[in-house]
Amino acid sequence: MEKLVYLIDADASLPGADLRGALIEKAAPALRAAGATRITVNVEDEHVAQGGGVKIMRADPPLRAMVSFWLESADDRGPCEAALSPHGAALTGYLVVESRPLIHHPPVGERAAGANLVTCINRLPGISEEEFIDRWNNEHRKVALETQSTTAYVRNAVVRALTPGAPQRDGVVEETFPIEALTDPHVWYDCSDEEEYQRRLARMMDSVNAFLDLEPLISVPMSEYFLG
Repeated sequence: MEKLVYLIDADASLPGADLRGALIEKAAPALRAAGATRITVNVEDEHVAQGGGVKIMRADPPLRAMVSFWLESADDRGPCEAALSPHGAALTGYLVVESRPLIHHPPVGERAAGANLVTCINRLPGISEEEFIDRWNNEHRKVALETQSTTAYVRNAVVRALTPGAPQRDGVVEETFPIEALTDPHVWYDCSDEEEYQRRLARMMDSVNAFLDLEPLISVPMSEYFLG
């Protein structure tokens, strides 16, 4: 089995509810018919509308959704891409290796609690792939879990691009936060006072700056819908 991740760019004016409906009601059944399992739809919808302050986006049209699923072989992805491509302005796919440092169990067919921050990351120029993986999997994992209010954490390490012209990416990260974290940094950093918040923020930024290239980074809060 192989895990595939598809990022969907769509016009900013498209209502999130419409995009969600199209992906869950139209694309997902076609994915399942094509052999996909463990389908998850993440979409920037009305439930995370308050998250504009934490969004990092440089593309136009912007990233609005991510769909992930498992196939017996990525070679057979053609029908899956055909099912997804009508629902956005651009479709970018990656074959990934998944690891879950912090596990949660979202309800099947319903919106998961909180907000799922989907972040596309690149290795800092000048460091080796080995150092990148080591920092991401060890030191940064420790920092993230000790400084933030995350309730789930999924690392998708990119093996290769699946769609022509896909931007170079080294990983796609999913981090689930309480919905209140979108507007309250103290909730995000799981603390009750400004001094502790600043300490945790500084620790996080030191870790991020040690292994990530922040220039191409994009990060969007989404609602997660695990369809099974």
